[in-house]
Amino acid sequence: MKYEEWSKISRIASKKSLWILHFCTGCGAIEMPPVMTSRFDMERFGMAPMATPRQADVLLITGYLTVKTLKRVIQVYEQMQDPKYVVAFGSCPINGGMYWDSYNTINQLDKYLPVDLYLAGCMPRPEGIINAMMELMEMIEKGEARGWEKYRKNYEKYKKNQEMAFKFGKVEE
Repeated sequence: MKYEEWSKISRIASKKSLWILHFCTGCGAIEMPPVMTSRFDMERFGMAPMATPRQADVLLITGYLTVKTLKRVIQVYEQMQDPKYVVAFGSCPINGGMYWDSYNTINQLDKYLPVDLYLAGCMPRPEGIINAMMELMEMIEKGEARGWEKYRKNYEKYKKNQEMAFKFGKVEE
């Protein structure tokens, strides 16, 4: 079997079985339980919550990040196996949300980790979460969700931004 065929089959299989690790740092975590219950039932789409990063495919960042929590998020991300995907959930990891001007809030997660999908809103409703995960599944099948490769390729740039944040606070580039 050719590599291209194997890659396509692998992406289709990955798409049907997304194991999600949600890193709950703020109020975004309140919308996750309804997505898991019978009304929305994310497991019917092949999505399931995971307890450890080594078993997860998707890192869902739900809420604001401080410099201190960014360190933990990076550790969790680096423990995950490839391929892995990051979803920025809500306004806070996208632009800092209502804490955007705080000295300790990370305003743009994508400067420190590759974000495959942004889910806007404060807070996104369960329907929006399901739609975003379905969009991520389509991106995986098409081969568009490749943040983990981008991280590996641009590791020095990400590491520099991470170290600057840990040393001086936010990176203002």
